[in-house]
Amino acid sequence: MMLRKLKQSEHDRTRRLWEEVFTEDSRAFLDYYYYIKTRDNQIHVIEEDGDICSMLQLNPYKVIVEGGEFPSAYVVAVATKAEYRRRGYMGALLRASLHNMYEQKLPFTFLMPAAEAIYTPYDFRYIYSQHTGSLVRRKPGGMLCWKSAEGKASGEKAAGADLGILCSDAGLWDAEEMAGFFAEHFADKYQVCTVRDSAYYQTMVLEQQSERGGVRLIRENGVLKGFYAYAGEDGLEIREPLFLRGYEEAFRWSVRELAQKCGRQDQEEIHVHACPAEFSSEEKPLIMARIVRLSSFLSALKVPEKECVDCSFAVIDPFITENSRVWKVTSREGEAKLHVRETEDSEGVLPVAGLTELLFGRVTAEELKTREGVIMPERLAGELAKLTKLTRVCFNEVV
Repeated sequence: MMLRKLKQSEHDRTRRLWEEVFTEDSRAFLDYYYYIKTRDNQIHVIEEDGDICSMLQLNPYKVIVEGGEFPSAYVVAVATKAEYRRRGYMGALLRASLHNMYEQKLPFTFLMPAAEAIYTPYDFRYIYSQHTGSLVRRKPGGMLCWKSAEGKASGEKAAGADLGILCSDAGLWDAEEMAGFFAEHFADKYQVCTVRDSAYYQTMVLEQQSERGGVRLIRENGVLKGFYAYAGEDGLEIREPLFLRGYEEAFRWSVRELAQKCGRQDQEEIHVHACPAEFSSEEKPLIMARIVRLSSFLSALKVPEKECVDCSFAVIDPFITENSRVWKVTSREGEAKLHVRETEDSEGVLPVAGLTELLFGRVTAEELKTREGVIMPERLAGELAKLTKLTRVCFNEVV
């Protein structure tokens, strides 16, 4: 058995394993992926007799955390040939990749798990839940309405071309405009999200085209008012609609027009992933994350300017032992920045997984202190409660 990181020129060698394990992915999608995404990603593999039998890929993303920009990696394509499973290969690849990311000073990494139980032993925890909804028809070819949580359709009217609404598929040349639209109208909603620059949206266009879809632009009198990604491989599906307040009807009209264009005018229900919360019929955990370089992650956090934080705690990290230190975190009055350094005197003990859930606002300090392995006196709990938690997260990327 040999575990190593492939050279970029070797990345194509993993395509056969992808095709063998992820049989649902089309040739067009893999053509896109291996032409675009593997240009700058990292692939860790395990070889037996020169053949790749297990792999893990790290796709680089720039992420925003509380206004600061940091490198991160999306863990994808974790796969092992059937005859080599249950040998611990996935765990070995995860440990190797975590140490590699630590050396690169990534604050955290994230993934979309096939099953939560696979990754919790490696201290990944859910940090983002996605809203999903559906547009349904009351009659064949009729208007699309939002399906509520109770299963009832809501909304009747829809805007159209008579109101100056025109829709078209985005080209690569539209990426800069889409990036500007997100920055102006949506970026401030999130504490944590991927950097949505023009390169990001160019990649989105190419990715959706590989799935017999695209990115649909909604304009009113020539001015961009919203857009959304769509795929058409197994029926029409919509992903991450972003539209301005007051343009919900324009969005529904746009989807109806698109369905007719794609020959899906009789599709009774169109799923909408990452839809606005008010139109959601379900919210479920989607993305897990793991702290990689703890000092970098803590330094990215903020504190309300009216608060002063001063505490120390030991962190237990069984896989990245460099994080298993006693950390001192402080802030100055009137300053939002958190200062982080190593120290010797600890007020308590926190496992890295529990700390992840705390800092992303998935548990409170009071809830965390009752867990096994946690030592958190009242003073430490009070100080940690002052930190601004990362509750407004957005990760809707597919690969």
